[in-house]
This record gives sequence, structure tokens and C-alpha cells, in this order.
Amino acid sequence: MGALAVVALVGRVIAIFAGLMLVPAAFALSEHDDAEQAFLLSTAVTFACGLAMSLATLRFRRELQPRDGFVLVGLTWLLLPLFGALPLWLAIPGISVTDAYFEAASAFTATGATVLTGLERLPTSVNVWRCFMMLVGGLGIIVLAVAILPMLGVGGSQLFKSETAGPLKDQKLTPRIADTARAIWVVYGLLAVACTLAYRMAGMSWLDAFLHMCTTISLGGFSPYDASLGYFDSPAIEAVAIVFMMLSGINLMLYFVAWRRRSPAVLWRSPEVRAFYGAVLGTVLLLAVYLTAHGSFPSFAQSLRHAAFHVVSVATTTGYASHDYAQWPLFAPLLMILLGCFATCAGSTGGGIKMVRMLLLLKQSGRELVRIVHPRVVNPVMLGGARVDDRVMQSVIAFMMIYGATLVSLTMVLLFSGLDPVTALTAVVACVNNIGPGLGDVGPAVNYQGLNDFQTWVCTFAMILGRLELLSLLVLLTPQFWRR
Repeated sequence: MGALAVVALVGRVIAIFAGLMLVPAAFALSEHDDAEQAFLLSTAVTFACGLAMSLATLRFRRELQPRDGFVLVGLTWLLLPLFGALPLWLAIPGISVTDAYFEAASAFTATGATVLTGLERLPTSVNVWRCFMMLVGGLGIIVLAVAILPMLGVGGSQLFKSETAGPLKDQKLTPRIADTARAIWVVYGLLAVACTLAYRMAGMSWLDAFLHMCTTISLGGFSPYDASLGYFDSPAIEAVAIVFMMLSGINLMLYFVAWRRRSPAVLWRSPEVRAFYGAVLGTVLLLAVYLTAHGSFPSFAQSLRHAAFHVVSVATTTGYASHDYAQWPLFAPLLMILLGCFATCAGSTGGGIKMVRMLLLLKQSGRELVRIVHPRVVNPVMLGGARVDDRVMQSVIAFMMIYGATLVSLTMVLLFSGLDPVTALTAVVACVNNIGPGLGDVGPAVNYQGLNDFQTWVCTFAMILGRLELLSLLVLLTPQFWRR
């Protein structure tokens, strides 16, 4: 009965997803492009499947139980890319099912890895769909569902916690979890409007401004151009991207709190925000000096421009590129990818392990060093003036152990499949952390098109696993989860 109740809700989410397909369908109809029939058919099929699932299980509808939230999130994030891939498979000549699913999963998880080339020649509606999926998936369609499906009731709290990122996810802005989800979407929408206008003022067309807004606010990094933002070669456009990537890398809940208290000081009082800005800006200055010293660019100003754009892009797990940074001295791209593993804040649209976990790990390490010298000292872990519960610390340590084991295991699988070490390692790191481009054969000047089907599926699994922060998906694979 529990499984059927989850299927009923999955059906409703799929039906909502079909409604989102009307956005690219409208572009296709207005321009009469080659994807017109693909989107109309895909919308109809997706809605019919969602409606059938919902109606067939209507009498099993009930309040969500704690474990139901994880099942619903897992099913949704596995099924929605399947339906999202359908118009891509129908509209793009020669694309395989594997590549279509990978592209849709990359969009929906806001990873930004792609297997497509010749993006400028694709129908406009296809690029709209790729980028629009990223906008919705960046914050999570499950959060959207919690915000607009009142039938979830109190059970929506478990669903929200299954979907949202970070170890401190029990915090709520409002008494009702649906109101909290709606507040976050309002913040997301306001950032989207501001970003679109800023891109337009910087010189983009309205269409390009909309598409790049979708992939900037979501920290996803797709572009309708093979050269990404390098297509524009515009310092003004890069500056807009930097500003909104940095704004989106912060916990979106803090913006709501700052508005409610009428004080932007709330943002700077967050130790995670300060660490995020400090790490990113410090790395920008370091690499600007480093690239100038190594002669990568003729002047410090050019080094600073390219270092600032690419450090922010990779650190926020967006993945835009305006230059082939894989050609820089190896220290630079590796440092940027390392930063992308942890820099963004919990509650943002970014991937990775989140800055708050890194801060807690550093504080726990300092605590253990003090204990070596003073075994009896009472030295709790403090963050932002508050004591961190030991249960949270245990969760963070367990997460990091699973995170490390996941990177090693998936890298070994790709090595076994025949990839070279640099490509295998950076592909896994880039996919698990939702960064997008890696190095080697999946670097910023190329893409994931060269992988075989098995390697592509491994990377697809890594993207979904990373987007759900490992535990929300891996818990479904444990026997204990299914025991009554």
C-alpha cells in the first residue's frame, strides 16, 4: 500500500512536469521549428503517463510516512530525466537513448555536462528545454511539488528534507513546510528576473538572456553555444555571470530571512557565507598571480579576468567556460575543481559537499587536536555561536566517508572500462559534485560525447547520486530500509 501511495504522488509530479514542457512547445509553435511535433507528442505522452499513474492509485492516497519521502525523491529523479529525454530523442537526429537520458539528467541535476555538439544548429525549442529543465531542476521539482501540492500536508516535511541539501536541513523559515518551499521559490524567481535583465543590459538578446539566466541561477552551466560564454567574448557578460553565480551560491533561505528582518547583515553574519566568499575570492587572487607568473596571459588584468570567471564558475559548480582552462598549468584547474567539491553553501542550488560540512570537519579536527593535549577538556563544536549537536557531527563524518568511497569506487569502474586516470577521476568528481566539465577527454574544450554507453551510464548515475547528496539515494539500497 505504501508503494502505491508513492506511485500516486509520482504520477502527479510527472503530470506537473508535462505542463513544464509547454514552455519549449510554445517556442516550437511560434517559430515552427523542427521540434514542434516532438514537444507536442512528448507533452501528451508525459501527461498521459502521469495521469494514468495517479488515477490508477487514487484510492491508495494517504499521508507520507518518513521513508516514503526517500522513495518518492529517488523515483522522481530517476523517472523525470526519462520523460525529459523524450523530446530530445525525438527532435535530435541520431541521438541515442543513452545520450538523451544523460543530457536530460545533466540538465535536471544542474550538472552541465553535455554530449551534444553543434548547439547553435539545434532548434531553438530544444535549447530552451535543456536550459529550462536546468532552471527547474536546480532547486528541485520536489520542492516545487511541496509548495503547490497541499495534499502532502505534514508529510511534505519529510519530502522537503529528503530533497534539500546540507546537514542542517531541519531548519524551517515558516511554521508550514509548504510556505517555506514557496518562500524559497519566490527568492529564486526574483533572482531569475534580475539576472535576465542584467544579461540583457550587458548585451545579450532577450532569448540568450533568458537561456543563460536559467543556467546561471541554477548553477548548471548549459549554453546554447558550443563555446559557452566564450561565444560572446564580453567582460560585461562575464561580470554579470560572476555576480549571479556568487549570489546563487548562498543559502537561498538567508535572503528570505534578510528580507523579513529588513537587514542584509544576516547574510554576512553567516559563517558559511563568509567562508564561501573568502575561499572563492582568495582563490581568484591566487590564480591571477599564478597565471601571470607562468605567462599564461600577457597581463595581470587578463589573468584576473579569466581567473575570476573560471574560479567562480567551477567553485559554484556552474561549469561555464570562456577559455580552455585545461591548457593552464595543471595546478590551476585542479585547484578550481577541488574548490568546486565544497565551496557552495547548503541551501543553494550548487552541488558538492557544501561549505558548512567543510567548516564542521575543520572544527572537529581542531577539537580532536585539543583533546590530544587536554584529554579531559570540554570543547564542543561551535558554529555561528551555537553548539553543534553530536548527531549532526556523526552525520557529517558518515557522509564524508561515503563521499570518499563513492569517488574511489566510481573512478575505479571508469578505469576498468578503459578511461585514462585523469579523465576517469575528474569525470567522477565533476559528475558527483555536479560541476560539469572535468579534465582530459571531458575537459572544457570538449565534452562527454567520447564516452561509450557504459561510461555514460556511470556518469549519469554519479550526477543523480551527487544531486541527491548520496544518502537520499543510497539509503534505498540498504536492506534495513525495506524491513518493516
